[in-house]
Amino acid sequence: MTSFLIIDDHPLFRDALGGAVRLAHPEAQIFEATSIAEALHILAGEYRIDLALLDLSLPDATGFSGFQRLRETHPRLPVAIVSSEEDRHVIREALSLGAAGYLPKSTSKRELAASIERLLSGSVSVPKDFVAERRHAPSATALQARLRQLTPQQLRVLELIRLGHQNKEIAIELQLAESTVKAHVTEILRKLQLFSRNKAIIEIGKIDLSIAKTRQAGKSDRSKLQ
Repeated sequence: MTSFLIIDDHPLFRDALGGAVRLAHPEAQIFEATSIAEALHILAGEYRIDLALLDLSLPDATGFSGFQRLRETHPRLPVAIVSSEEDRHVIREALSLGAAGYLPKSTSKRELAASIERLLSGSVSVPKDFVAERRHAPSATALQARLRQLTPQQLRVLELIRLGHQNKEIAIELQLAESTVKAHVTEILRKLQLFSRNKAIIEIGKIDLSIAKTRQAGKSDRSKLQ
């Protein structure tokens, strides 16, 4: 069963988010918190949360402070920001800090449900106009530079994505939990500044991944000598 954690102090919007979740996953298990403290208490339990949906405006958090606390204590947990703030600078900041996505509160329930599905697959979900702003393809040089930010394990996951493997297949191939693979996919797309698996497959297909792998191996060897 897929489990969600909705963190929002406004009951009406918690209900709206819950409705969007159930539209995508009727049998989903939904936990609710009205503060970061409550969220951390829930996460400290024995529950396996697949996705957290976080409002930035909470009683015990300012700006991205709540998001950062969640990332520090649960780095593998995909956390998507759900906010009434739609400024592009805020969206960029959220993604740079590691958000799995950014969902405006003005989004319709059906669109929210579609975004939740993308997030669960590991894709990064952002507003349509934000994607349109960045619709031009990155240059090979820019993409190579971004690839250097990936860990060796993320490069292995990326290679399997390029070959068309789904998360479950990647998990079996690399002997990882599927939730770990999803977290890797989210980080890969965020670091490469690409917002879907299909886009990653297209763009990575244009370059030689072996170069990035060789550089990562070199870094690993140097770190062992230090």
